[in-house]
Amino acid sequence: MRYSHVNIESIGYELAPNVVTSAALEERLAPIYAALRLPTGQIAALTGVRERRFWDAGQRMSDGAAKAGCKALAAAGVAPDEIGMLVYGGVCRDNLEPATACATADALGIRGAAIVHDTCNACLGVMNAILQVANAIELGQIQAGLVVSCESARQIVDTTIARMVADPSMQMFKKSMATMTGGSGAIGVVLTHASRSASGHRLLGGVVRAAPEHHGLSHWGSDPTLPTGGPVVMETDAVATLHHGVVLGTDAYHTLVAEFGWPGGPDRVICHQVGAPHRAAVLAAMAIPLERDFSTFEYLGNIGTVSVPITAAIADERGELERGQRVGFFGIGSGLNCLLLGLEW
Repeated sequence: MRYSHVNIESIGYELAPNVVTSAALEERLAPIYAALRLPTGQIAALTGVRERRFWDAGQRMSDGAAKAGCKALAAAGVAPDEIGMLVYGGVCRDNLEPATACATADALGIRGAAIVHDTCNACLGVMNAILQVANAIELGQIQAGLVVSCESARQIVDTTIARMVADPSMQMFKKSMATMTGGSGAIGVVLTHASRSASGHRLLGGVVRAAPEHHGLSHWGSDPTLPTGGPVVMETDAVATLHHGVVLGTDAYHTLVAEFGWPGGPDRVICHQVGAPHRAAVLAAMAIPLERDFSTFEYLGNIGTVSVPITAAIADERGELERGQRVGFFGIGSGLNCLLLGLEW
């Protein structure tokens, strides 16, 4: 898919206030470490994640999304009444219904003729939402749109630690380790028609790939072994997810560089922040030099749908992204689904 008239005008973000180290989590995991005779330091050694952030208890996702969205609107110089579409793309939501986008829109003063809804697709929700807004802009239906998300790992990490301590087995340890990388944060992304501003980053288009035959490799929801309404759990076959995700992502990448005429690949890449093994495997398979990537997982963990935009915003703040560079936003999410976006920064 290609776009001719779409800019990513700004990215606003909120970092959750509470820093939680991997060492602190491992103190709580002491019983399973003792049972399995594991040395401390496993989380950082296996994933590269040393810290992550948690919201205060009781944090509403719409509140975090609204704060980040307000920052994005201010940075873009776009008023709430100019937004023709607001999409909330997070996995974590305030309720099953109404859409978390509704509370976020209300807090921001977005109403009237604006399209307001949620989009959920594991870690790709925000990137899918960016495509939805971009499509509406390209078709001339709207001039500006806002994508927001807020993710929280506190609850699922607490639940998973309790399950691991209650069942100190290697099987439980393996399928729960990915959950220990989870972090929290919020983002807002403003997209506009290119004619509205020359200061934005041009969205060239994207490439998608799907391998739904692998949807059973991860699960976040009610425990499938218990009756409906049971406790929420998260389990991941990290090894298989990485293997099949790399195959899917590499296929999409070859199409992306051919579609955009990037024979040497992008100048910089922002990948979904899973951890060190994932980063190394994806970049190696795509033959992208490590120095072209910018990462945040070591200190922010895996923030799900928030990972790509928040990492891009931090990279931009630090001067890691330069005007005119070819930039790739790369996402591979549970399902399995892959979405790669190409931008001219």
